[in-house]
Amino acid sequence: MTPRFTVGAQVNVRPGNPPGHIRTPFYIRGKCGTVERICGEFRNPEELAYGRSGEPKQVLYRVRFNQKDVWPDYRGPAKDTIDVELYEHWLEPAP
Repeated sequence: MTPRFTVGAQVNVRPGNPPGHIRTPFYIRGKCGTVERICGEFRNPEELAYGRSGEPKQVLYRVRFNQKDVWPDYRGPAKDTIDVELYEHWLEPAP
């Protein structure tokens, strides 16, 4: 599988709250970040949670977000970031 995004690409995390076992943290949905690294391909844990095969494998990315963009009331240094590992099906190109 060829990764859809490259290191340094700007991405948006899909918003929404679909039913089921979701690995993507609620606080990061709808936020914009930067791909920090491509972690590899793994079986989809959202399918594995239901005893399914988890296939096809999904590309997992580590995405970096500015903390002030994630939590508007954040009072720490402006350069603070948070990294979150997210599967490709949760990401969209940032406009």
